[in-house]
Amino acid sequence: MRDRLLWVKKFRRLLARHERELTTLAEAEVARPRFEAVMSDLLPLLAACRWLEKRAPALLAPRRIRSTPWWLSGTRIIEERAPLGTVAIIATWNYPIQLLGIEMVQALAAGNRVIVKPSEKAPQTQLRLLELAIEAGLPPSGVLDWTQPTREAGAELLAEHASGARRLDHVLFTGSTPVGREIAQALAPTLTPCTLELSGRDSAFVLEDADAAKAARAIWAAVTINHGQTCMGPRRALVHQSAYPDFVSTLRTLAAKAPVRRLIDDAAADTFQKLIATAIADGGQDAAGPNPPALRDGSSVRATAIIDCPMATPLVEGRHFAPALAVVLVPTLAYALSLHRRCDQHLTASIFTRDIASARALAPELGATNVTINDAILPTAHPAVSIGGRGDSGWGLSRGVEGLLNMTRPIYISTGKHGVSKTLSAPGPRMAALATWALMKLAGR
Repeated sequence: MRDRLLWVKKFRRLLARHERELTTLAEAEVARPRFEAVMSDLLPLLAACRWLEKRAPALLAPRRIRSTPWWLSGTRIIEERAPLGTVAIIATWNYPIQLLGIEMVQALAAGNRVIVKPSEKAPQTQLRLLELAIEAGLPPSGVLDWTQPTREAGAELLAEHASGARRLDHVLFTGSTPVGREIAQALAPTLTPCTLELSGRDSAFVLEDADAAKAARAIWAAVTINHGQTCMGPRRALVHQSAYPDFVSTLRTLAAKAPVRRLIDDAAADTFQKLIATAIADGGQDAAGPNPPALRDGSSVRATAIIDCPMATPLVEGRHFAPALAVVLVPTLAYALSLHRRCDQHLTASIFTRDIASARALAPELGATNVTINDAILPTAHPAVSIGGRGDSGWGLSRGVEGLLNMTRPIYISTGKHGVSKTLSAPGPRMAALATWALMKLAGR
């Protein structure tokens, strides 16, 4: 543990020294502006490293199991955490530094061997990240390896595992739901566990008592960060009719100055353009005004919000990975929840209200692992917070406390005093009385 965490510390310092190199690569490959890459990509990874250095020893330390039942008197049980073995990480491109970096650091800090399939859309950024991990003091082979950054390499890695040529004990994948299903199916014959961090199509609730202007600014920032290519970004704003006028007024001002950002490819821009055009044809309005700037230029698009968005238009479903927001007027919270539940992917959700207690009570009803109140996306970057989906948004948890523990398996080591032999002996009067007393107590009498 000491050696692994010393490596984490060296890696963290090396990352900070190579900040300009990494962010320049990310800007070239996925069009991340440098400051945004520092704030939303590099700093979360550095914070996760620092958190691991401080918290991993306690989280992974042996733990004695206490409150032993009387019939196990003399038995001592210790829970230890053991590495899983070999962990494969099939990396994504949209946050090429932090998403791969945090998963890799946690798996290695827990004592695993790691093999990475870098994203074919951010190969240079992620290959440099892996090289820095080796430069920080990892052995050149065996502990951390990687495949070619091609689309086919992931399938080839899983095929090698299925054939027995390469053993994998766990697979971490971040990406789309269709690919996540393919990975789960490929691993099913060998019963190999996996963590699937798939996308959300999430809602932002602006309740009756919300500060509507602040809500509009927060939601718009969450829609436009990373060009709208964030799995936890809101796809629809469900705005109570009382808050709607102020929300729309602020949003119009923001949308009129919307940035133009390059998406990862033309296919993403095509989907964006079709959804916006359909929403306007169905009766929605571009928040940028009646004569808005051009919507698209090649793979670059203008961040767009559609106000008065008809609930039946496909944009509300949120099947896009681009800076587009459907703004829907809702008369009641119950109606907003009915729209929210029509979507089958709930990774995160956000609630804007002055009544924090009511928002906390609402959170479990939203089907999301991460719920933010009066903010969006950013609080999930806390290094202790785990991320994970349910249903079509995936399974398992990565990052934070649960993500670190997920990179280990518990082993319960018991030391006894031949107590099992007593269960085969005819009880004497004292033992029979104790057993009767225990039954009554455990039954709640």
